[in-house]
Amino acid sequence: MFKKIAALATAAVLCAGLMAGCGASSTTADTSYSAENPLVLTLAHGLSETHTVHIAMTQFAEEVNEKTDGRVQIKIFPNGQLGSENENLEQLQAGVIAMTKVSAPGLATYNEAYNAFGLPYIFNDTEDFYHVMDSQQMQDFFLSTGDDGFVTLTYYTSGARSFYTKDRAIRTPADLKGLKIRVQDMKSQTDMMNYLGGIPVAMSYGDVYTSLQTGIIDGTENNETALTTGKHGEVCKVYSVDQHAMIPDVLIMSEKVWKQISPEDQQIILEAAHNSTEAHKVMWDTAIEEAVKEAQETMGVEFVYDVDKEAFREATQPMIEAYENEYPGVKTLMDTIEAAREGE
Repeated sequence: MFKKIAALATAAVLCAGLMAGCGASSTTADTSYSAENPLVLTLAHGLSETHTVHIAMTQFAEEVNEKTDGRVQIKIFPNGQLGSENENLEQLQAGVIAMTKVSAPGLATYNEAYNAFGLPYIFNDTEDFYHVMDSQQMQDFFLSTGDDGFVTLTYYTSGARSFYTKDRAIRTPADLKGLKIRVQDMKSQTDMMNYLGGIPVAMSYGDVYTSLQTGIIDGTENNETALTTGKHGEVCKVYSVDQHAMIPDVLIMSEKVWKQISPEDQQIILEAAHNSTEAHKVMWDTAIEEAVKEAQETMGVEFVYDVDKEAFREATQPMIEAYENEYPGVKTLMDTIEAAREGE
């Protein structure tokens, strides 16, 4: 509780001291900011300074500063200095901070369409994921949520999530039957496990390693870097590459702040955001390659590639249809994804 109060107090001080549109009621561009009197935007997130997404956002901030000649400056607060992801979202909605990075499904509280990003197999593979996410249709969607209090500037890949266990391969949904699998604490992940026949156990990432060791869970799901950075490969020796989900991170800005920025500088910000995404793709590919090599060579992890992905798709297709029926916004975004895929 003390940490939360301290974080909110720090954010409030920043808001008072920075010209970031904090709590401002104006919704028109503010042309008074300049290199001598810059618009300073606070960007808060929970990642460490060594994370590839933080490095990409640092590049983004530097490019914005350079190309606006110092008119717009972005001050980054990593490591959860200003609170958790949910707290940062609340702060952004309240106008206390200008920007934050969140997992895309976390925005479903404010816009139901974002539930789609937590669904399984909505992308065919990594190439398809990038093609859709980089499309004009997706960019238009990202900038269409102003009425919900935010706009999305860009996305960052967090890879493909697959199942891994202590000692058994997961080649078909039947292999999950009776297994206790840790999932993220989000409805879509719990529902997915139920459709696949496993037993979902929602818990924080920090509790996974010990829970694997003690047998509280039989396995988990994540991208390959969790084997090394999270040391899960010390316990789990079989990684089955089913790639059931590709859940992006997104960089968002308060709509109030966005509207105070001149069209010229808005364009600079969007271009810098896009460039940071392109840079992050390269960093991410390198991180995955290094993680796989380390997991194989120093941890003895076996990577299983002969997975029946079609069986997983068939098992979870009713889930996608259920979400489209429950959330009209999900159906709309799924149609947008398909249009982008077809190049319409």
